Amino acid sequence: MNNIVINNRTIGLDCPPYIIAELSANHNGNMDTALNIIAAAKTAGADAVKLQTYKPDTITLNSAKEEFCIRGGLWDGRTLYELYEEAHMPWEWHKPLFEYAKKIGITIFSSPFDNTAVDLLESLNAPAYKIASFEAVDLPLIKYVASTGKPMIISTGMADSDEISEAITAAREGGCEQLAILHCVSGYPAPADDYNLRIIPDMISRFGLVTGLSDHTIDNTTAIASVALGASIIEKHFTLDRQGGGPDDSFSLEPLEMKALCSNSKTAWSALGAVDYGQKSSEVGNVKFRRSLYFVKSMKAGELITPDCIRSVRPGYGLQPKYYHSLLGKKILCDVDLNEPVKGEYVSGWCE
Repeated sequence: MNNIVINNRTIGLDCPPYIIAELSANHNGNMDTALNIIAAAKTAGADAVKLQTYKPDTITLNSAKEEFCIRGGLWDGRTLYELYEEAHMPWEWHKPLFEYAKKIGITIFSSPFDNTAVDLLESLNAPAYKIASFEAVDLPLIKYVASTGKPMIISTGMADSDEISEAITAAREGGCEQLAILHCVSGYPAPADDYNLRIIPDMISRFGLVTGLSDHTIDNTTAIASVALGASIIEKHFTLDRQGGGPDDSFSLEPLEMKALCSNSKTAWSALGAVDYGQKSSEVGNVKFRRSLYFVKSMKAGELITPDCIRSVRPGYGLQPKYYHSLLGKKILCDVDLNEPVKGEYVSGWCE
C-alpha cells in the first residue's frame, strides 16, 4: 500500500492520522464564520479544512416533485434545491478562504460536485480533492477530478464493494496516482453501531489503498477506535457552535472536541507501536520490584532448603519463583541471613 502526500504531509499507516475538519454548510451564510472555522481548525490541530464546492443548480434540479423532497431526518419537508440553496458556499468566497488558510498555515481543499467546480478549484491550485459519498457513483466526475493529477480521497458511504471498485478504476483510468478511500456511513448523524469498523482492515487488504474514516457520529469514540484498525485519515464535520442552527451544525464537532480528536487520535496511533515482547523503556526501573525468592529464616552452611526456608516475594533481586521446587532439598553452601535474596551461588550443585 503506497502512502499519499498532500501539501508535503505524508499520509499512511506509518504516519499519525491525517485530520480533516469538514466546514460543509457550517458557515451558515456568513463568510466571517467560515474564516473563523478555518482559524479554529488550525488552533485545534487539524491537518486540513475541507469545503464543498457546488451551487444548487450544479447538484440538483429546482423541483418540488416528491422525489426531490426530503422526508424524515434533520431536513424533513425541504426540497433538495432549498437545502442546497441555504447550504452552499458562494463561489466568490473560495479565493479569500484559500488565501486565508494559506496565510495561517493549514491545508485547504474541497469536494467538487461537477466539472465547473473542479475548474474553479484548479484555478485556486487546490492541493487535493475529495469525492463525497453521494458522488462516488459519478464515474465521469471522478475521472475529471483524476485528470488534474492531484491526490484524491473518495468517501464510500452507501457504496458496495463493486461500486467502490468501479470508483477506484475510474480514478486510475483518469490518471490519479495518489488515491485514498474513506469508510463512511451516510447518516446525519449516524449511530456508532452502524459503522462496523472491522471493515477498515478488510478495505485495506481488499483495495490496497490508504484508508480512513468519514465519521458522522456525534462524538470522537468511533473515530479514535478506527485508528487502531488502520484508519490513516479521519474526517469530521466542524463548527463553532453545535447550536448554531445551520444544516450541519447539530452533528459537528465544536473546537474543544476537535482539539481532543486531534490529540487523542495521535495518541492512539502512537500506542499501536510494533510487535515487541521486550521490556519497554518505562518498565526498566520496575523490573527490580517483580517477585523473586528470598530466605525467610537464617540458615547455616550445610542445611537443606525446605519449604519454610524460602518464599516468593517482592522485590526481584533473588532467583525467579519458577526455581522454587528445584531448590527444595538442596544444600546451602554458606551461612545466610533472614530476608536475603536466594542466589544460585549459595546453593550446592545449582545450575539454571
